Amino acid sequence: MSSCAAAPMEAEPLRILMISDVYFPRVNGVSTSIQTFRRELHALGHEVTLIVPDYGVDHGGDDDGIIRIPSRQVLFDPEDRLMRRSAILDLLPRLKTEHYDLVHIQTPFVAHYLGLRLAQELGVPVVESYHTFFEEYLFHYIPFLPRVLLRAAARRFSRWQCNSVDGVVVPSSAMLEVLRAYGVRSEAEIIPTGIELEQFRHGDGAAFRRQHGIPAERPVLTFVGRVAFEKNIDFLLRMLVRVRQEVPGVLLVIAGQGPAVAHLRKLTERLALQDNVMFIGYLSRGGELQDCYAAGDIFAFASRTETQGLVLLEAMALGVPVVSTAVMGTRDVLHAGEGAIIAPEEEAGFAGAITTLLRNRERREVLGVAARHYAAGWAAPRLAQKLADYYADTVAACLERRETVTAPTQLEY
Repeated sequence: MSSCAAAPMEAEPLRILMISDVYFPRVNGVSTSIQTFRRELHALGHEVTLIVPDYGVDHGGDDDGIIRIPSRQVLFDPEDRLMRRSAILDLLPRLKTEHYDLVHIQTPFVAHYLGLRLAQELGVPVVESYHTFFEEYLFHYIPFLPRVLLRAAARRFSRWQCNSVDGVVVPSSAMLEVLRAYGVRSEAEIIPTGIELEQFRHGDGAAFRRQHGIPAERPVLTFVGRVAFEKNIDFLLRMLVRVRQEVPGVLLVIAGQGPAVAHLRKLTERLALQDNVMFIGYLSRGGELQDCYAAGDIFAFASRTETQGLVLLEAMALGVPVVSTAVMGTRDVLHAGEGAIIAPEEEAGFAGAITTLLRNRERREVLGVAARHYAAGWAAPRLAQKLADYYADTVAACLERRETVTAPTQLEY
């Protein structure tokens, strides 16, 4: 843990130093979470400096509070970058003049170890977000090692890292239960990522359909997210075969990029679904993404590894009903009837829920209205305030520990 040595503490505003192994233009839930919290913390009057990789492209959208670190490509993973350790440590003289209150580590790789080092050097407490359910993740990317070995390694790795910080931020109660079962004993707070309601208030589904040649009356399911093995998109494709038997014109739109695209295209061909699946790649959050959500009659989701499932809330904020399994973090997000139907991870049962809803426009409209209302409860400003309060509590607890340790002992004679 950090030393908490002589950290200055102001009630407001806080000065936060974040560090992450991923950020835009790398598109995933971690990047979105960081961007959302950082924007909302700024709106609350706090200052957040962010240390992230340089991806070797134009980062024109960066503001002055984003520090890009020279990085190299990760072996077998062209999407990610490994930040140069020495370049981060070279920042220390500058960072020591900024009087930060706390370091927030967002990812468990270079950012974790250097985040601990920076917190120690700056004499401030450190918290870490646990974004990824590694136990159900690693075997998709290291298939040559036994799954049981990888799961055990993920548990040990997570326990050690989470116990090395002053506090852990988790996005769901299910994820906290998992970490406690691992033996994580650090203070922890459940703080999911909120959604920018204004950003997801309007979408032009008709324009999206015209752009991609989708007839206005065609039944459309959408999936938005990283196209990765752990997202369980294979299941959605196999399930779609059953839906097509009842609704021949159904179309599944898959929006996103990732390492599973080639595999899923081949599976689509094997299942003879070429006329029922459309891969459209990455969509800008500046309008294209919202239009895609709005073009769907139903948002379909079946990931087993979500620590939250932010895309579910985005779809609901746009009034799109959701049919999804409720596993891990999605258990906290989804409530039956409140904009969503919870379906089993079983092809016939899931397909039945989809088919029934596709055939009932009135039910879809009722669920869509409920979805908008429900999503409003996940507004980003409210959850950013919760994070700011947690920061303040962590800093205060750290200072109290320091004062207890340094208090003079009174001798009695």
